[in-house]
Amino acid sequence: MKKYELMTIYPLDDEKSKKGAEDVRNTLASFSAEIEKEDAFGDRDLTYQINKQKRGRFVLYTMKLNPSKIAEIEKISEFNPVDGKAYNRL
Repeated sequence: MKKYELMTIYPLDDEKSKKGAEDVRNTLASFSAEIEKEDAFGDRDLTYQINKQKRGRFVLYTMKLNPSKIAEIEKISEFNPVDGKAYNRL
């Protein structure tokens, strides 16, 4: 297993960001990822608007994962919304 990082951006709404984080953790677990660390980077301005939002809640996940799973995870997470509101890129 190799170490990877995943940066996510959630909406500022607490309920939506908690739901998005839960969905990301569940998705990673379904690929047998071992999340070592979940760092909240806080609320920050976005370089450009996403869904008409100028700010987002940034969270960095550090995990161990089998390299053969990366392509599968990228396919489902590449700028696809999690619960319609969070965007991910591995």
